[in-house]
Amino acid sequence: MAEVTEASASERKTDEEAASPPPSSVSYPNPSGAESPSSSSSSTPLPPSVARLWRPSAQRNLRNQWSKLASCRQQWTLSSSSGRSQATSLVNASLSQRYMPSMELGVLEDMPDIRKKACQKLFKQQELHGSKLVSSYRDMVAAVVNMITAMRSMRCYLKGGTSSPLVKFSTISEEKSDTGDGGGIPVFTFWSIPYFEKLAEELVEMFKSELCLKRLIVLELLSTGCEAPQLDHLNWSNALYSGEFNDLALCGLYSAETHDPLPPRLKGGKCDMPPVKRSSQASQETVQVYLTAWLAEVNIDTHRVHEIFAIVGEEIHFNFS
Repeated sequence: MAEVTEASASERKTDEEAASPPPSSVSYPNPSGAESPSSSSSSTPLPPSVARLWRPSAQRNLRNQWSKLASCRQQWTLSSSSGRSQATSLVNASLSQRYMPSMELGVLEDMPDIRKKACQKLFKQQELHGSKLVSSYRDMVAAVVNMITAMRSMRCYLKGGTSSPLVKFSTISEEKSDTGDGGGIPVFTFWSIPYFEKLAEELVEMFKSELCLKRLIVLELLSTGCEAPQLDHLNWSNALYSGEFNDLALCGLYSAETHDPLPPRLKGGKCDMPPVKRSSQASQETVQVYLTAWLAEVNIDTHRVHEIFAIVGEEIHFNFS
């Protein structure tokens, strides 16, 4: 029997306000809907004395949050790689069990209950690899949750008011009038905080879309080789692990109206893609497509991800590599 093999892929200065233009080797695209770096903000400008204190705090916070985003991207990459490995092992164990009755066993043919024992062991392997696959998926969900937390923590708010003898800042707003963006002034050289937020949002949306697809693939692979009664426990509306729906709600991937996780959406598509009907007898070609789709990560524009971190790194004077 030909095993499904795991695919391979070659994939995967301070706080001074410089006035020089960006290096010619780096482009500064304007994300959709974002203000241009030099445009003014409608928020109330900070007094000059407060702005001088706000900027270093905002710079430190932005560096911290973008470092967290980079760490989350690395966590996703590792978890996705681990999940792909577990998925491959799960598929191979399932196919071996399926084809065991027709396998030529040679001199082992006369051993008592050899096929039954082999099938039992292969089933145990499926359970083990399936559990590890769900664990990898859970780690990817956690990575996206942490990405969203970092994206929402980029603003720097005044703490205690300007009348305080010691001006302090935090990521939590104490006054409605405080927008946390310093009145729209550049934090480093060119960009205001909303511009950083738009870039982070673009990044997060890619991983959210891919997470939906990963969930569908996990369900499909877990159902591979299952008996019919077990398929009832692998519906789209059932949680893959305890607390999954709470995590998906934090990601905006759980519908409060239907009480179901949001289905995958094809990149650039206008319609949601409903979960396909699963079968316990999925062909070897079909499961190979699942593994290829897992590896391809079609919803993540890898070039754009690298570009975002490169241009942000140039602006905040930080090396993410």
